Amino acid sequence: MLNNETDTLDIEIEKQLGDIRLSVSATLPTSGVTAVFGRSGAGKTSLVNILGGLSAPDRGHIQLKGRSLYQHGKINLPPEKRHIGYVFQESRLFPHYSVSGNLTYGTRGRKPAHFDQIVDLLGVRKLLHRYPATLSGGEKQRVAIGRALLTSPELLLMDEPLASLDAPRKRELIPYLQSVASTLSIPVIYVSHSLDEILQLADHMLVLDQGKVIAKGALAEVWNSEEMRPWLPPTTLSSLLTATVDHEHPDYPMTCLRLADGSSLWMTGRLSGSDSTTSAKMHQIRIRIRASHVSVSTEKPQLSSIRNVLKGRVVALYTSEDGQQVQLKIALGHEVLWANITPWARDELALEAGTHVYAQVKGVTMTQSDMAESH
Repeated sequence: MLNNETDTLDIEIEKQLGDIRLSVSATLPTSGVTAVFGRSGAGKTSLVNILGGLSAPDRGHIQLKGRSLYQHGKINLPPEKRHIGYVFQESRLFPHYSVSGNLTYGTRGRKPAHFDQIVDLLGVRKLLHRYPATLSGGEKQRVAIGRALLTSPELLLMDEPLASLDAPRKRELIPYLQSVASTLSIPVIYVSHSLDEILQLADHMLVLDQGKVIAKGALAEVWNSEEMRPWLPPTTLSSLLTATVDHEHPDYPMTCLRLADGSSLWMTGRLSGSDSTTSAKMHQIRIRIRASHVSVSTEKPQLSSIRNVLKGRVVALYTSEDGQQVQLKIALGHEVLWANITPWARDELALEAGTHVYAQVKGVTMTQSDMAESH
């Protein structure tokens, strides 16, 4: 919960964009990564351009950590006075400058105190004397990110930084983005239409549709919400849960995860990277469970090969448009688990809102790039 307005990015703006009116009212945390998600034309890039000072809203206000960036009719700080870094879809490097020159361009050629930290964090030290024409797309974007970070911004805006890259370059860049998010205490607003990117990088999420905010909050809260369900086809519907690494099995390469309601899940592998449970214990991770990997029973299964059985309560049922599938929303304490079943199973089990069920989970996936599976 956000209690201190000086620790937030407060947005209250409106702007006409052709036939769409962008209307955003949100208080975002100035920590971690906030993903801005939506279809093309939803207003994502327009929003970050307004935050960065590249465009002005028709009315409203923007405050960053209590400092006014925009107040209709009174204040409209230019980009260079907002202390905001911006990384675009294309790297926009200066072709006649070396990597070193591009990195220090925003600092008037001086190397800031944290130059070496940023260079090593982004893995560009071997590139310092090269020129943009000799770099891959992923290398160019790493340099662009470094240039933005070296201006010591209070906020980093990233507008689909992976959109112009092919799949191998995207996989190359994701770990660097994760390192930036976890190592530096700079809040990031990350625009993307890729749910996979958002799962790997974001802590919070804001969803735009036709210029309007339809969901906002912690990533798992938004991801598991009914507002997100239409965005996810039944075959890709999934749940996000936060778990704590509890202990490792003494005889098998399995790790026990503890959920907020006290129930447990087993995942294949030793998440500590060693046989010791001490280093693993109390480590929090975010896990993803696909709805197609969940089956339900009204009685607790006995002698099953599936190791993970969670007790929950059905809170809603949705039938797909073709009538061939039913999506169950199951409450696990304060968290949500989605399951895909057939109408036949729904009717035979007499499932309805309020029915207590046992969910059998066939697969658990970590959302970080070092994914592991449990069965």
